[in-house]
Amino acid sequence: MTERARPEDPALVPEHKGGDGTAGDPAARAREVCLRLLTLAPRTRAQLAAALRKRGIPDETADVVLGRYADAGLIDDAAFARAWVESRHHSRGLAGRALRAELKQRGVAADEIRAAIDEQLGPDAEAGAARRLVAGKLAATRGLPPEQRTRRLAGLLARKGYPGGLAFRVIREALEAEGEDAFPGEEPPFDGEDLNTE
Repeated sequence: MTERARPEDPALVPEHKGGDGTAGDPAARAREVCLRLLTLAPRTRAQLAAALRKRGIPDETADVVLGRYADAGLIDDAAFARAWVESRHHSRGLAGRALRAELKQRGVAADEIRAAIDEQLGPDAEAGAARRLVAGKLAATRGLPPEQRTRRLAGLLARKGYPGGLAFRVIREALEAEGEDAFPGEEPPFDGEDLNTE
């Protein structure tokens, strides 16, 4: 575990000389940008690097500053991924596939994404979340034909990243619990890929 950085550590605190003290020093500007962004919300190293690049900070300077922030524990992509998975799964009901895409978009490494999802989101957790999502939407579909109800519920789960097999199993259970046949006639084919439904 890295020692916690002291506020007076010059690698972590922006210099203040006169105005903002950062006009001629790219490292000081980089530190200021990082601290400002990290104060608002946790960020990944890739997000901070992109913000620094956008502000014209040379890549070499950004690497040094970001490395020091990582050593001080202010940037931790693995912790970011764990918190993201926990938050987005519980608040939005997102499945592993959707969480994986969001974290990848934020620049988290594949191994850190996999570890965060494996640690916090097993098959039982995904199935439970899918059931809660279907239960929350079920009442709004009452009175519709079974095929339309199934399509709407499947679309909801697909947008949240649930695989087709799990989605149709959960939908069938919910509709059969209401005494309705989920798939009158032939059961829709699925191969576990994204469902392109409404």
